Parts: sequence; C-alpha cells; structure tokens
Amino acid sequence: MRWQFFPVCAGAAIAFSFTIPSLLRHRSGRPERRVRWWLALPGSVACLGLIAVGPVAAWALPVPSFPQPSGPLAVGTSVMEWTDPDRPETATPEPGDRRRVVVQFWYPAEKTSAEAQRAQYLGRTEHEARTVVDGLANYVGVPGFLLDGVPRARTHSVFNAMVAKGRERFPVVLFSPGLGGVRTQNTAWAEELASHGFVVVALDHPYDSAVVELADGRTIRTKVAATGDADKDEKLSVGWTKVRAADLSFVRTQLGRLERGEIAGPLTGHLDMNRVAVSGHSLGGGAALQAARQDHRFDAVINLDGYPGDPNPQAFPEPVLALTQAVGPDTDPDYIPRLTRVLKLSGATSYRLTVPGAAHLSFTDSPLYMPPIPSLVGSFDRSTGPRITAAASVAFLDATLRHKPKDLATVLSAYGELTTYHPDSR
Repeated sequence: MRWQFFPVCAGAAIAFSFTIPSLLRHRSGRPERRVRWWLALPGSVACLGLIAVGPVAAWALPVPSFPQPSGPLAVGTSVMEWTDPDRPETATPEPGDRRRVVVQFWYPAEKTSAEAQRAQYLGRTEHEARTVVDGLANYVGVPGFLLDGVPRARTHSVFNAMVAKGRERFPVVLFSPGLGGVRTQNTAWAEELASHGFVVVALDHPYDSAVVELADGRTIRTKVAATGDADKDEKLSVGWTKVRAADLSFVRTQLGRLERGEIAGPLTGHLDMNRVAVSGHSLGGGAALQAARQDHRFDAVINLDGYPGDPNPQAFPEPVLALTQAVGPDTDPDYIPRLTRVLKLSGATSYRLTVPGAAHLSFTDSPLYMPPIPSLVGSFDRSTGPRITAAASVAFLDATLRHKPKDLATVLSAYGELTTYHPDSR
C-alpha cells in the first residue's frame, strides 16, 4: 500500500456515493433522480482527476529500479564504523568526543544464488532506510511520505557476500557525498565500479550528512542552511570541506590497516593500496580535490560537479576527471573559472567533461526516484545520468589506476564536451 493509492480510493468513493443510491432506486422500482449537468460535470471531472493522480504520482515518484551492473563480477557490500582518536569532534561540546565516520564498501564478490536477499537501499535494515529517507526529506523540506517508495528498493549488492576469489588486489575508490548527502546516494555508480573490479568506499560525515545512524544506536540528524551572507557561507563551506578532506585521509589510513589485517574485515588482503582514487559529488567533490592536494597517497581524483572549496589551491600530482553540468557565466560566474584554475594545477593530464542535458543531481541516484524535472535531475531518462557518470568514471580509473592503454580523450568525448588540461599548459 502506497500513498498514491489513496487519491484513487477517494475518487472511487465519491463516484460510488452517487452510483449506489441510483442503483438502489433502480432495483426498488423508484424513479431515479437525475443530477443537473452543471453539477454532474464538475463532479465527474473531480472524480477522474483524483483517480488519475494515483498513477501519475506513482510514475513521478517510483520505487527506484537500479540498473544492472555491466561488469563481469557480482557485487557485495558491507558497513563499518571508525573513530579517529587523533581528532576531536568539533560539532559537539563534549571534550572527549572524537570524530567518527561510517563507511560502506561495495566490492567484487562471489556470485550468489538468485534467491539471495539483495541489499536494502539507503541502509542496512528497512528501519535505517526509512530513517534516512525521513532525514533526507526533512533536509529538503518535503513530507517524508512522498518518498515512501525509496526504502522499498533493493539494489544488486548482497550484504557481506564473499569477496571474489582468485583475483589480484582491487584498486580502491573513496567517495564523499554532497552537502547533506549520505553514503548510499551513488549506489548505482558504486555497484557499476565494483562489477568492473574496484572497491568503492563511501563515507557518511556526521553533522554534515542529513542523517547518520551510528553503531551505538544514536541517530545524528543535521540540517545545514545558507545564512544569506556570502562571506559567512563561504567560510562555512571552507570549514566543511576541510573536515571532509581530513575524513577522507583518515579513511585512507584505516584502509591500509584493514589491508594489513590490523582491523578485522573480509577485505583484508584484497585492497591494492598502491592504487587509490578519491572522489565526491558536489561539496564532496571539492573535498576530494582538497584531500588530493593535502595527501599524496591518493593516485587520482573524480569530481562530480563539485565546487572547489580549498581556499589555498596549490599544485598537486594526481590526474583529475571533473564531470559537470552545463554551467555558464549567467548561472554561476565563479564555478568554471575556479574549477579550471584547480585543474591546471594538476601535475598530470586532467579532464573536464561537460555532460549535455545534465543537472546537478544527474550524477547521483536521484534520477531513479525523483520527479523527472529537468532542472533537478536533467533532461534525459532515469538511468542515463547514472550510466554516463559510471561509464566515464570506469574509463578514467582504468587509464589512471590500471594504466590500460586507450585513447581516454576519445572515450570521454563520447559522453559530452571534453576539455583536456595538460601539465605543460601551465
């Protein structure tokens, strides 16, 4: 039962309230009472309108159906929570509170039976998924019931599936979501990468992500809003980006410990820590750029429509792939010039791919379940945005982490307008 069914019931109830008395009169032999046309016509239109609302709303806000990963490998997923003993949690007044992050892995796995339970979207359990949906809805200011189809969704991953055997260690890709976003917001992208042999590690950033459920049972809800003061908002953005960049470096360190067996986990011995990329969407993309500048243990960067928040950009060695919507001087005069400045600081060939028809949320799972409004999710169908994002990412990671010989510029150009930045062009 979904809320879209209730307008249909209401329309049917109104229709029956007129139909049943007429039928009873007919069966009893009493003369029928005819409603005047100027009452019957608007009443009929109202009934039909209510009945039509249901399927239209179900089409606009569906239960998301995740695209089948195209790679040869099955996908497993698992969740861990880590505490950084060296960093205090600046968002709380408790002096002993340390910075925590929740991370979710998507990794190449052994194939499971068709009957194996697929992972819940947005959470480890249905309760967590519904909590996350309510938090996201509250964050954007809409009633939670509108997104009732989202926690019903199942992905193509299997929780705690066995890691694929008989293969080399897998390159690793860290991911930071957008401001208010959650670790699962790019599940379709993560599953596609994992099916091609990458381990994706996505972060929840407490007191920044809309809602984070911790292992101790606490649920941290956060709603970040602009102040209206450009200088204050810039300062807040710089602060969030700095914390996220530190989170990414901390998780990079923890992954090294996990690989060596210092932290228990099924991925021990399966992570290639010599091939690690850092990525993110929106604010997370800016954090990924800053993390790469500060921590040269990263080998490549993917920025999904993220504004660089580093107040002091400097030269860094990693190659970058930046995917953006079509942004002009009229919509945001600072974005592309600032992004271009950062890309030109890379010590390796970097790329900016402008995807025609894309919107800011086209690079996430949002097109799979949000209303198809071009300004929100782009002008193409529900699966095209996630598909292009994943395909371009796989091509870039194959070239930069696996060093597979290919004409990367030609491959990327198939997805949009490509600008290439060579190191010697500085």
